[in-house]
Amino acid sequence: MTVRPFHHGNLRAVLLEQAEILLRAGGADGLSLRELARHAGVSHGAPRSHFIDRQALLDALAVRGFERLTEAVRAALASEASIERRFRAVGHAYVDFAVDDAALMELMFAAKVSDPAADVEQAAGRLFATLDAAMADASAGAPGADDRDRFKLLFAATMQGTATLIASRRVSRDQGDAIVDDAVDVLLGSPLAHRAVPRR
Repeated sequence: MTVRPFHHGNLRAVLLEQAEILLRAGGADGLSLRELARHAGVSHGAPRSHFIDRQALLDALAVRGFERLTEAVRAALASEASIERRFRAVGHAYVDFAVDDAALMELMFAAKVSDPAADVEQAAGRLFATLDAAMADASAGAPGADDRDRFKLLFAATMQGTATLIASRRVSRDQGDAIVDDAVDVLLGSPLAHRAVPRR
């Protein structure tokens, strides 16, 4: 096993990178501070200088995942102009992340649901605020917050379901891409979308 050399100042980043490798290999259940220390080639106490316990490590991984997904969504939004194209781009970015980082995605939303730490809640909030940007239209009146929240949850659930179909090999990646495009067309044509995402 080759571990990247580190200096004192970047030990936390190295530990998180190694923790992601362990997470992909064995899921969250197999991740412990002791195993992380062994895998990273440091003393058993070294991880505790950055993560007080295992839950703090899991929360830090969840925050890292939310930040990475938020950046992917922002990049998708920046590349497209129309609301339809923005949602397709965001949908593809979301599904790509959920397929390529399935264990991290599962950890992120598990951490958010079960009594989330403040930093996890804030990181998840930034993701949903970024999704709000995809729904923005300068010419539109302000839709009800409830409709917007329902639409965001429906959109995320649909993309997560598509990612699950791809990850379980029930559909191919190409079929999944087509499902994303079709789902966006259906979602944006719904009465809920016309209330939550008003357009010209």
